[in-house]
Amino acid sequence: MSFNNLDQLYRQVIMDHYKNPRNKGSLEDGSFTIDMNNPTCGDRIHLTLKVEDGIVQDAKFDGEGCSISMASASMMTQAVKGKEIEKALKLSKIFSDMMQGNDYDDDVDLGDIEALQGVAKFPARIKCATLAWKAMEKGVSEEEQE
Repeated sequence: MSFNNLDQLYRQVIMDHYKNPRNKGSLEDGSFTIDMNNPTCGDRIHLTLKVEDGIVQDAKFDGEGCSISMASASMMTQAVKGKEIEKALKLSKIFSDMMQGNDYDDDVDLGDIEALQGVAKFPARIKCATLAWKAMEKGVSEEEQE
């Protein structure tokens, strides 16, 4: 597949998650919430996580922002559901490395998340892509401290 075709496919994946977000909404029982925003562009996220026995049982988000921010939140919630906290944090580290243009563990199947790799070429958009991931990191680290 040529670079242009791959780039177009990635754009389609991002727009699909933006227009048809997965796990949009909130959770009630046994959940905790994290609110974060990106003041430089106005993105904001309200992330709700349900963690039991060290496993992310469910994840939902709400908020508003650019297509990259909201698509990334959709992808992140899909990726961490059912994962042990340590694995969710490892995935977040891999995503952060990918966004920074650093080498990352490419043995891990990133699924749709890989569509965001092109964001690394646009430093101003990296904060958009990482907002939901930073919220998840903050939430699970606070949960572990309780």
